[in-house]
Amino acid sequence: MAISIVATGDTLITKRFSYEDKNLIKIKKILEKADVRFTNFEFLVHDFEVSPAAVSGGTWVAARPTVLQDLKWLGFNLYACATNHALDWGHEGLLTTIRHLERSEFIYAGIGNNLAEASQPKYIDTPEGRVALISVSSTGRDWHIAGEQRPDVKGRPGINMLRFNAVHYLPSEEVEALKSIVNKTDVNARRLQLEREGFVKPEEGFAIGNIRFEVGKTGTVTTYHRGDAKRIVKAIEEAKRQADVVLVSHHVHEFKGADKSISSDFARDFARLCIDSGANAYLGHGPHILRGFEVYKKCPIFYSLGDFIIQNDSVERQPAEFYDIYGLGAENTPSDAYEARSAKGTKGLAANQKVFESVMVSFDVEAGQIEKVEIIPITLGFDKLPSRKGRPELANKEAGKRILEDLARLSDEYGTKIEIIDEYGYLYL
Repeated sequence: MAISIVATGDTLITKRFSYEDKNLIKIKKILEKADVRFTNFEFLVHDFEVSPAAVSGGTWVAARPTVLQDLKWLGFNLYACATNHALDWGHEGLLTTIRHLERSEFIYAGIGNNLAEASQPKYIDTPEGRVALISVSSTGRDWHIAGEQRPDVKGRPGINMLRFNAVHYLPSEEVEALKSIVNKTDVNARRLQLEREGFVKPEEGFAIGNIRFEVGKTGTVTTYHRGDAKRIVKAIEEAKRQADVVLVSHHVHEFKGADKSISSDFARDFARLCIDSGANAYLGHGPHILRGFEVYKKCPIFYSLGDFIIQNDSVERQPAEFYDIYGLGAENTPSDAYEARSAKGTKGLAANQKVFESVMVSFDVEAGQIEKVEIIPITLGFDKLPSRKGRPELANKEAGKRILEDLARLSDEYGTKIEIIDEYGYLYL
């Protein structure tokens, strides 16, 4: 028998649902038809009793714990939690979120009290078989990664991170010119001092801070961190031995060149590594827009499923650091800061219609094989009032056609053909 799965992109929820909302009820009915209902959990839950970190993933994202009831009501039963927002409220905020997830009996992956917990696969048992989830993020600060425990030192709470390296290539004469310019100032003095004192290793080529240059054909190449990848592959292999289906969730904002819709080199290589290692599907998200889909060894790679819920302009409270960014003070409110950030809705995520147009994907896995993926377009209320904006509903015919045609164009790069029939798209593997 087949295991049915529905997957969505980022859920960044900060407002309660109305259980009588007809649009949400339609979404709920689709979700509840599947054995496994996945979303990316891109927020924290607490009652603002914790201290914020000095920096955030963009917004210090948090919601009251009661929203967990709403996600359960909607039908979700599997959650990826490794994101760039997981430490917005410090380690205390993360641990508080973990406590609420445990109390609500959520099945979640990607965060933990130490690296072993954050890295481990999590399992959901369905009538037709067992599904494993491994949650990974490549977007985040260096202190977000969970710490490995030792016999004599506790591990550190954090996320399961896949770090990456970037090398910028230039012709030799341009590298030498860059060195000459940099050496006329103190911009790289700290880096050189740390190298002399043995606190950092000298890079091949030329490094300015953590930015690395080498001689070669002009361009930038990113590669995944081999140590992190080895740990994740081990988790995939373990999951393959314990489950019928293995899903890998990857939160990755990074992109290639200047186009946010194009996946970075390392993300593409990692997605294929996951499939090579035994994963049945790769679930990408992070940039808050759709990216193309690929079929690799008869398995789907969704480079970004976009947003499912996006309510980052409705977080109840923000720390002083958020107001400082926009030159605001203690007399200002969160709405003042959100409007300053978006220039009253005219720039940024709030003004980008593609942020509010996305898809859900539905597929069956039978004997480890997926024959087709059904692609269901959704909209998130781009033209609605702020109080209604960011909540999903099935796309109307016009919007659905636009979303699916845009996704098909993005997928052309991978030689992927998406067939559009009526209001849904279909990907055949």
